[in-house]
Amino acid sequence: MPETVTDPVTLFPIPASWIEHCQDAQALQKIRSGRFVLLSNGELIRRGLTTGTTAAAACKGAILSLKKPIDSVSVATPAKIDVSMPVVGRNGYCIAVKDGGDHQFDVTAGLEIVAEAEIGLKTELVPGKGIGRIMASGLCDEIGKPAISQSARRQIMAAIEEGLKETGLEAARIELSIPRGRELAEKTLNLRLGIVGGISILGSTGFVEPWNDHLIEDRAEELRGAGKVVVTTGRIGLKFSRVLFPDHKAVLMGSQLDRLAFDEDQESILCGLPALILKWAWPEVLEGTGYGTVAEMAEKEPGNKNIILALEKAKMRLPSTRIVLLRKDGSILRDVP
Repeated sequence: MPETVTDPVTLFPIPASWIEHCQDAQALQKIRSGRFVLLSNGELIRRGLTTGTTAAAACKGAILSLKKPIDSVSVATPAKIDVSMPVVGRNGYCIAVKDGGDHQFDVTAGLEIVAEAEIGLKTELVPGKGIGRIMASGLCDEIGKPAISQSARRQIMAAIEEGLKETGLEAARIELSIPRGRELAEKTLNLRLGIVGGISILGSTGFVEPWNDHLIEDRAEELRGAGKVVVTTGRIGLKFSRVLFPDHKAVLMGSQLDRLAFDEDQESILCGLPALILKWAWPEVLEGTGYGTVAEMAEKEPGNKNIILALEKAKMRLPSTRIVLLRKDGSILRDVP
């Protein structure tokens, strides 16, 4: 009987039959590393690494290279899994290249993130060129701040502390930059979200989920047969859904909400941050509101008539499904039975 195993990133218990289909002798080891996702047909596809993990590697590598040349570093991820990355580090200057994994649409794959370190009187992270600035509320930090999420900042600072400990240095000043950040931002939704001048440093788990048609089918397959199920649109929704609805099976669907198909006898919930859910229900939800982003509208005016109308449209598409919109701290913004 094949050994069952839990995906360490999503905590999804992988059915034994999926492992049975896999022909890779190293399958269990690869799954436990967090770097691979096993599909129901036995195929292994590779997770990428977030901008947060890449930046953490660059910062740690820059500190380590103050002592000697560095060609790889190990950093901890928010998912509590250590990953090793190749880097090029010399004399306090380090380049890490973002690994996109098997994600078909990751425009940041292959992006260079650069860190420059020098010994200082206090430890300081200085966001530089190519890192966006927040110009709208409801995002990962206050208006005017660098677009670095709290989880990514914690990961980076932890990597910096590891680098200082390994080198025996007391403190360092690290400048973090993304040479092609401003150019690449034009290919992302950053401007529409309210982030200017570059890209974001993000990552709630440290990993980028791979994505292909078969994976979407597997996610939809996870819905079937569960008496109680909660579908989420992102990592924050997944995290809090497990806390809010512990007796429900939690399934991450990302933006693929058109694939939802619940059984008539299922107790179903759609739960997550407002943007993806409301835009899926009504793509024109921002029209006439004066807001640049759904996040900003939901934070400043949760009772806006367009939010209410979008929820009504969502209920028309999923009449038997409870819809729960969350704030970023996990508190419930709207709950529509």
